[in-house]
Amino acid sequence: MHIDWLHRNNHPECILFFSGWGMDATPFRFLPAAHHDLCLFSDYRQVQPVDLAPFAGYEQLHLIGWSMGVWVAAHLLADQAAVFTSATAIGGTLAPVDKQRGIPPESYNDMLDHFSQEVLDTFYRNMFDDEDQLARFLANRPQRDLPGLRGEMIAFRDAFLGSGPGHDIYSHKIITSRDRIFSGRNQMRAWGKGCGTVHNWPHFPFFLVDDWRELLPL
Repeated sequence: MHIDWLHRNNHPECILFFSGWGMDATPFRFLPAAHHDLCLFSDYRQVQPVDLAPFAGYEQLHLIGWSMGVWVAAHLLADQAAVFTSATAIGGTLAPVDKQRGIPPESYNDMLDHFSQEVLDTFYRNMFDDEDQLARFLANRPQRDLPGLRGEMIAFRDAFLGSGPGHDIYSHKIITSRDRIFSGRNQMRAWGKGCGTVHNWPHFPFFLVDDWRELLPL
């Protein structure tokens, strides 16, 4: 698991952001955090315990899990959830490889079995429904190689199947209704009726906000 400080300006509050599969810091460097420090977690080939000691000096900690990071954060931080002032899930669920509540296993396994640059490019296209946003992402795409990405898919699937659904540590759930990775319907089913806030967003919603704090509960 890789850790990057995107913003570290001695703010009193810090966001821990668990990104999705295949990511690194590159696509997220553009988004300001005017009132928060921000630490990004990515690359889940090894899902390791998280030491929160480096964050002990902050007045408030906020957690954001996106996509596959929703499960990873819930899995790793279930016993430390009380330290977070808020915990937000975006475009993901606690059962990420699941026919009814996540990505259907047959779709996940088909992508894994045929993984290639073409498959990766299709995945990137499916994160968006706007060509300008897609082009912006591709100009700042993750700097990851294909073997590493495939290895992460395998490791993530094995970790989830070995541990099962994550604990619900999230006080705020954002359902991305135009999502073509985690369908909005499956997100709604996973969280339960009335348990999430529906946004008319694609899977990658970060070009639709101006600051990280917009993703936190009001």
